Amino acid sequence: MKAIIVEDEFLAREELKYFITNYSKIEIIDEFEDGIEVLKFIQNNEVDIIFMDINIPSLDGVLLAKSISKFSKKPYIVFITAYKEHAAEAFEIEAFDYILKPYSESRIVSMLKKLESINNHKENSLCKTNIQSKINLWKNEKIIVVNMDDIYYCVAEERITHVFTKKDEYSVNLGIAEFYDSLPKDTFFRCHRSYIVNINKIREIIPWFNNTYNLKLQDIDYQIPVSRSNIKEFKQLMNI
Repeated sequence: MKAIIVEDEFLAREELKYFITNYSKIEIIDEFEDGIEVLKFIQNNEVDIIFMDINIPSLDGVLLAKSISKFSKKPYIVFITAYKEHAAEAFEIEAFDYILKPYSESRIVSMLKKLESINNHKENSLCKTNIQSKINLWKNEKIIVVNMDDIYYCVAEERITHVFTKKDEYSVNLGIAEFYDSLPKDTFFRCHRSYIVNINKIREIIPWFNNTYNLKLQDIDYQIPVSRSNIKEFKQLMNI
């Protein structure tokens, strides 16, 4: 994680740097004494954490935090200050922590460990999500890693399932029912015993014979049937 320190007292800044460097893996990428300079910096640089005093020149810490809270990607804000009267206001803008000076070593270390623990949990969750959004398919005797969102539809052929993206065709050595079990149900629907469709790729729903539908997909000239046995579930899914 990348951090900046906003503190106009040299000794307080040096003490905080010591604890961060020795008790965490957080990287300090810059230091500031002035609130306006901080605002300019974070508009052009990615920061995960801001360790900040409230009584700083140009723009006080609370006003600076309020401005930062409007950013689409919000860094964690840790106030380290002698002013206890701003605590309620700080937590209204969702500050990560509010530490009063003179602070203890154990208090700072506890806060650093909590920051790293939360960040590790976020990274693990993101990694898991990224893995789950991909799938291994076969093409030309090679295993190709494909984003699930790129799949338009799938077609059964005995014990093989053919998988189609906008431009490519792949296969997997699974029956369509077994393959369907591996797909996220909020994105894919088995509309026919031989077909799976990505519901996010449907462009048109065309009424067909015997109260069934054909589905036209985005970007490709192909229609997918919806069987009578799946019509009720399909209507519920598509709010028809």
